[in-house]
Amino acid sequence: WHEMNDYELNLFHYGAVIDACSKCGNWPKALHLLKLMATNVVESDTIALSAVISACEQGGEWAKACHLFSLMDPSEADSIAFNATIGACGKGGEWQRALHIFSAMEPRKVELDTITFNVTISACEKGGEWEKAVQLFGVMLQNTVEPSRITFNASVSACEKCGEWEKALVFCTLMSRRGLKLDTINCNAAISACEKGGEWEKALQLLIVMSQSRVELDTISFGAATSACEKAAEWEKALQLLWLMAQSERD
Repeated sequence: WHEMNDYELNLFHYGAVIDACSKCGNWPKALHLLKLMATNVVESDTIALSAVISACEQGGEWAKACHLFSLMDPSEADSIAFNATIGACGKGGEWQRALHIFSAMEPRKVELDTITFNVTISACEKGGEWEKAVQLFGVMLQNTVEPSRITFNASVSACEKCGEWEKALVFCTLMSRRGLKLDTINCNAAISACEKGGEWEKALQLLIVMSQSRVELDTISFGAATSACEKAAEWEKALQLLWLMAQSERD
């Protein structure tokens, strides 16, 4: 890169290197390149700024991502820039800020895609805002945007954190109905939700479903179900689960 100083660098050159930095999460280098562009009087564009914001998102630098987003021309900010900024806020625990940015998309006629809802629901999940996560899922369906595995996992996890076991189970059911195979992550979250809600029988039923569906059972699966039985004073069931867990570890 330093050997290119004798050549006239343009937006294409900077953009290519910034994009590479973004893909590997090297936000300090991406920011440095953005500053070099300004120093060398190379005007940045939406693509370059979005790439730097994405790098900041991966690095958990939500404040820097938001600052860069504020520098963009509102009429040019696209879904990539919005999604990266929302994602950065979510990773930084700034769920309210994430929702505020999300709410600005529709008035600006920026496309709401699966990634948009995934990062916004994830932000609510990290903030323990299960009701807002559920509402966003509803908005997603209203806008005929197809939920992905990430959408369901984040939604189930949001419900799990607050012990909303019924909602967690509904998301697992919806997931299956949409042709997405249940996995260890969402099943464990649903079992944990049942454990928090005192629903030990539901927790055990989920273990059976996991086994029948050939979903991998791990220590978290058994641990949450065992804890559910323990809290309900179902010590025989708890002992059986501990034995099964020991057997599975030997296998």
